[in-house]
Amino acid sequence: MSDATQTDPGAPVLAADGTPLRKSLHRALRRQKIRALLLIAPLLIFICVTFIYPIGVMLFRSVENDLVSATFPRTVIALDDWDYDAGDAPNEDVFTALLLDMNVAVELKNHTRVAGRLNYELPGISSLFRRSGRKVDDIGEEFTDQFVALDAAWEAPETWVALMADPDWISAQSDWSAAGGDTPEPAFVINADVEAQLPQTADAYASFARIIQSEDNDSPTQEEPWHVVYLSLYQDLSAGADLTGLPMGNLIGAAAIAARNFEDPGVRDAFYDIEDGWSDPEVWGTIKAFSSPYTAGYFLAAIDYELNPNGAQSVDDDEKIYLKLFKRTMIMSMVITFSCILLGYPVAWLLANLPMRTSSLLMILVLLPFWTSLLVRTSAWKVLLQDQGVINDILVWIGIVADDNRLALINNATGTIIAMTHILLPFMILPLYSVMKTIPITYLRAAKSLGATDWTAFWRVYFPQSVPGIGAGSILVFILAIGYYITPEIVGGTKGVFISNRIAFHISTSLNWGLAAALGAILLALVLALYWLYDRMVGIDNVKLGG
Repeated sequence: MSDATQTDPGAPVLAADGTPLRKSLHRALRRQKIRALLLIAPLLIFICVTFIYPIGVMLFRSVENDLVSATFPRTVIALDDWDYDAGDAPNEDVFTALLLDMNVAVELKNHTRVAGRLNYELPGISSLFRRSGRKVDDIGEEFTDQFVALDAAWEAPETWVALMADPDWISAQSDWSAAGGDTPEPAFVINADVEAQLPQTADAYASFARIIQSEDNDSPTQEEPWHVVYLSLYQDLSAGADLTGLPMGNLIGAAAIAARNFEDPGVRDAFYDIEDGWSDPEVWGTIKAFSSPYTAGYFLAAIDYELNPNGAQSVDDDEKIYLKLFKRTMIMSMVITFSCILLGYPVAWLLANLPMRTSSLLMILVLLPFWTSLLVRTSAWKVLLQDQGVINDILVWIGIVADDNRLALINNATGTIIAMTHILLPFMILPLYSVMKTIPITYLRAAKSLGATDWTAFWRVYFPQSVPGIGAGSILVFILAIGYYITPEIVGGTKGVFISNRIAFHISTSLNWGLAAALGAILLALVLALYWLYDRMVGIDNVKLGG
């Protein structure tokens, strides 16, 4: 360091390499943070993949609702102008859009998924979609017959390809065919002029061609179009489409003149013939209500409301189950937690204050349930608690209860509380034991030497120091309790099940994952709210697991 730098009080302090010391320290600190981040990166990635991402997917599923709009896009758009309050079914245009969407959905086998989704909201709509799906490809056959009767060329796939396909695609398809067709056929491209002049026909034929290529692994040059394509052509021609410059000019011109006299039975009437349910405005109102990509319907259902064409409304009293289950889950989880405290505190005190050899033996007994299957322990309680079970037999034998008045300990809340208290008790004992083990016994002796009674010494000296263990055990037991579903399912009957049992039901049986996700999201919010409340009242910093 130069003399000028040493004598100048305003000059920056330099490091050994000549850089300002402040800058050098910042650089070293930054390197240290990067090293620390790299060290925790594997754990951070693991947590994100196995914990954060699944929770995010669950939360998204609770509002995701793109199945209807993705499967019936034309119908959803056409329904925008329909008024449910008018009390009538939609007009012909909506049914025409439904016809094309249904043809595509049947080929992709997606109409049953939509049927299942909407059936959650309007029971019976599933059969409507399924029966219609089996017959929808017959709608429009009258137009096919009339076009073919006019000119047999309309029956040839080559006619439609020449009319509807882009010239470049026709050329590419010919080259592909000449090469032997060993590679996939070029993806079909609609003629832009035809799309502008015959929009409905172009839309229908493009859907047909892409389905033929992707699902049937066939070529539109080998397949006659769906009946809905002929119907769409009739509608474009009836609307006075400009045919100037279109391919197959003479053929399409003659068809435009003849179409004026075609018989039109009506798409709406055709759907009514298949299934009269399509005339019910409630069906269309349900489709429209759930046509948005996102919905609050699952969350409304989770709090005993329903989303219908009239908006959110409360369900009938005999159908309200979820709020009751949430309330029961919270109350019973708190009772189980309190029971674990009452039973676990004396056991933990003994483990912490008995000689090491004795406490080690007792600790093995505490840990022994962890070595036994949860299903086995729960099934054992079912045997113990039933009317003709061990507990009732003993009570009858010693004369506490009469043989004809045995206690109802199974298939109710009592059975759930008893079984889950036994199962979760070790999770309360271990945190209590780890904290009590750190409390010096000399504190109690000092309190007694100052004149305190045994109770005063315990309550004023020992108990306050064990509260962090109670807090840790309570949080652990409570969170585990609200998520249990195997034990309540086996011993709880209808009055002792938790909300987690309904979540499991919707995931594995009804397959209503959206409602299951909404129920899970609400349960998560309740747990976080209780955690925040506990932190405000007790302080999470006071929770200890020992040390």
